[in-house]
Order: sequence, then structure tokens, then C-alpha cells
Amino acid sequence: MKIGIVGAGSIGGWLGAKLAAGGHEVSVLARGATLAAIAANGLILREGDRETRQAVASSADPAALGPQDALILAVKSQSLPALAPTLAPMIGPATLVLPMLNGVPWWFMGAGEPLRSVDPAGAIGAAIPYDQILGCVVHGSAACPEPGVTALRFADKVFIGEPAGGLSERARAIVSVLVDAGVPAVATDKIKFEIWYKLWGNMTMNPISALTLATADRVLDDPLVNGFVLAVMAEAKAVGAKIGCPIEQTGEDRNAVTRKLGAFKTSMLQDVEAGRAIELDALLAAPREIAVRAGVPTPNIDALFGLARLMGASRGIY
Repeated sequence: MKIGIVGAGSIGGWLGAKLAAGGHEVSVLARGATLAAIAANGLILREGDRETRQAVASSADPAALGPQDALILAVKSQSLPALAPTLAPMIGPATLVLPMLNGVPWWFMGAGEPLRSVDPAGAIGAAIPYDQILGCVVHGSAACPEPGVTALRFADKVFIGEPAGGLSERARAIVSVLVDAGVPAVATDKIKFEIWYKLWGNMTMNPISALTLATADRVLDDPLVNGFVLAVMAEAKAVGAKIGCPIEQTGEDRNAVTRKLGAFKTSMLQDVEAGRAIELDALLAAPREIAVRAGVPTPNIDALFGLARLMGASRGIY
């Protein structure tokens, strides 16, 4: 199978290396130091004490890689509006597009209902046909210690499903490809719920840790901050109930899972420390837009978004 990877960072590098090792024809769209590293050394994957290298095709030019059977988008959501229109040479009429993004994707509300908070000019929706999308959620953790190198911390599950719901043969087929390559993938008939459920935890811990420069354990250990976290989660839960993504778990139970991960730095905190652009719109602006459409007031989500975007703007990273 011809599989394209757009964004050979931590998740893209992990999947690209596993799929190449599984015998698939992997092509990576990259640039700069990442492109140079992949061209020289292939994709390097570290899993515990084991390191593997996989030679793959790579280029900064989508036309040089050509149409793919499946195209994995593993970039930061804020880069996609500018990037998506350039991907046409890699997207044929039968190409399946798998956006493995944090937060709420542009297609979440359905065909013809773009989320302007993450696709302000409609460029993504115009470039990527809705009927060629498979929704994805990645539960795992990996780091990119240097260009072209991925260090896998843990891989729990990759959910894949149809944006409109229900199970399909094409979703099952992609899941089979991933499982055969050693990726813990599962087909789901409720991909929108899985996206909303993951957001439910990420939309608080990421921006609050970025604001406070605190690891996740310290955020949860402060009773006042923890109370704010639960208030934001309660609003998001109410929105989910209105849009067909009901969450039965309590905020306290969800945060107990986060607490088990210990004193970790969220990805947004790492981006703040490194001076990189933050993925704020997909985590907070899009849920706010959905809440407005659903008629659910979200004063705490509003406050968190306002504070986080002001911090980002002040640092030049939003």
C-alpha cells in the first residue's frame, strides 16, 4: 500500500517507521532539517532499548511523491489551512485521508459545515474532500528528540472511524493495515465521541500547564486550579451531550487517569518553553464555536481561551 506521511514529527515518525517496516511503500512530505535527516538516515524509531531505521521516500514537493492510497496528516492543526491546498498531488480520487490532529478537526460538524475557528477561509475543506476522510484519534505519547528520530513512550490505541458514524469496510481495512504493522488500532462507529472524549482531558491540561508553566501533577494538586479544571470539563460535557457525544464519566474520574501519568509536561507546555506556535484553536476556539451553535454557555471555557490566547500573543506563539 502507498502511504503518505505529512508531518514526520513524533506521531508521524512513529507511524511511518512502523508502516515501512511492515512492507508498505511509505512517502514522507518534509522540509528543512527533517527532510535532510530522513534522506540521509531514513526514519529512526526508538522503542525502549530498541532502535530501528527504515528507508522511505521523502521530498518537500508533494508532486514528487504523487497520489497515495492513504495520506496521514500528522501536523499541528494551525499549519493545515496553509498546507492543505498544496497536498493536491498526493490526493487522488480514491485516496483515504487520515487527519491525526489534536483537538477538534475542521470536518467535525459534517460536510458543508466548516469550523471557522480552525479553517477560517475554508481552505482545508476545499482541498480535502469530506467523503475521503477517515476520522482518527491517537492515544499515545512520543517525542522527537532530533529531526527524523521518534522516541515512543507508550502507544495505547489509535481509533479510526467514519466522520458520519457507523463502521465501514474501508475503516476496517486501514485498521488491519495498522495492526499488521504493530500499531494498536481499533475501528469505531463513534469517532466523533472519541475525539470529544480525548479533547475533554486535553482542553484543560494543555493550556493551563502552558499558562502556569506547571507539570500536570501540580495543576491537579492545587485545589483552586483543579476546581477550575473541573468547571471547564463540566461545560465541555454539557456541549458533548447536546451534539451527540455524551460522556458518562465524571471529571474527577478522568483526572484520576491523568494523575497516574505523573509529573509530565504537556505538549503545549513544551511548545511554550521552546517558543513554538501553540495548538490553541483546535483545543479551545473550536469547542467554543460548537458551544455557540449548540446554545450552551461556556464562561469558564471562554475565560481559559482568553487567557491562553493572550499569553500566546504576548509571547509571539499564537
